[in-house]
Amino acid sequence: MNASGIKLGLGLYTTLFIVFLYGPLVVLAILSFQTGPEGGPQFPIIEWSTYWYKHLFGLTPPSRIAPLPIEQALVRSLALAVMTMIVSTVLGVTAAQAFRKKFRGSGVVFYLIVLGMMVPGVLVGLGMALVANTLGVDRHWWGTAFVLHVVYTFPFAFLVMLAIFNRFDPSVEEAAWSLGVTPARTFRKITFPLIFPGVLSAMLFAFTLSYDEFSRTLFASGRDLTLPLAIYGTFSVEVHPNVFAFGVLTTLFSFALLGTYAVLMGLSVRRAKRMAIQEEA
Repeated sequence: MNASGIKLGLGLYTTLFIVFLYGPLVVLAILSFQTGPEGGPQFPIIEWSTYWYKHLFGLTPPSRIAPLPIEQALVRSLALAVMTMIVSTVLGVTAAQAFRKKFRGSGVVFYLIVLGMMVPGVLVGLGMALVANTLGVDRHWWGTAFVLHVVYTFPFAFLVMLAIFNRFDPSVEEAAWSLGVTPARTFRKITFPLIFPGVLSAMLFAFTLSYDEFSRTLFASGRDLTLPLAIYGTFSVEVHPNVFAFGVLTTLFSFALLGTYAVLMGLSVRRAKRMAIQEEA
C-alpha cells in the first residue's frame, strides 16, 4: 500500500472515530428541541421547540412529567468534584515531588498508587459498602464516596505531575538554594509557577473524573444521590426529552470548563516564558 492509501485509510478511520464520538451528542441535541409536554423521543422532529429547556428551569405549566430531581444532586456532584479535585491535586503534587528522588520501596509505592485507577469501580464501591456496614459507618457522598473518588482520581493527578517533574530542570532550584533561599520558598516562588500548567491538568482530570463517576458512587453515597445517580434513576422510570436538554447543558458546561482551562493554561505558559527570559537576562 502506497503513502496516499495509508493517508486515506487513516483519514477515514479518524472521520469514523469522530462521528462515533460526537454523533450521539448531535442526536442528543436534536432530540432536545422537540415540542412538549407530550412529545417523547422521536425522529425526525415534527415541531421544533425549546419547551424542554424551559421545563428544566420550571418555566412551563404543570404537566404529568415531573421536573428532573437534579438541583440538590447537582450541588452534591459539584461539591464532591471540587473537594476531590483539591485533595487529589495536593496529593498528586506532593507524591510526584517525593518521587523526584529514588527511595527504598519506590517501585512498590508507585504500583500501589496506580492500582487505585486499575481496580474496577464496582468492586471498589462494593468493598467500601461492605466495610462500612461491617464497621457500622454511615455511607455519605461527603464521606465514603469522597474517599473512593480520591482513591480513583489521585493516580491520574500523580501521573500527570510525575510527567511534569520528569521534564523539570532542577538547576533552577539549585541556583535558588545556592543563594540561601529556603526549600519551601523556592517551591512557592520558583517551582510551583513552572509546574502550574501541569497542576491545572491534574485539577481538570480530578474534577471531571469525579463529577461523572457512577460505579464507585453507586455503592458508597448512601441515600443522598449525586448527579449521575439521579439521572440514572430518571432513565430507569421513563425517558423524556428533558433529560436530553440537560445533557446538552452539561456538555456546554464541559466545553466552558475546557475553555477556562485553555485560558488559564495560556496565561501560565506566558508567565513561565517571561520568567525564563528574565533568568536568561
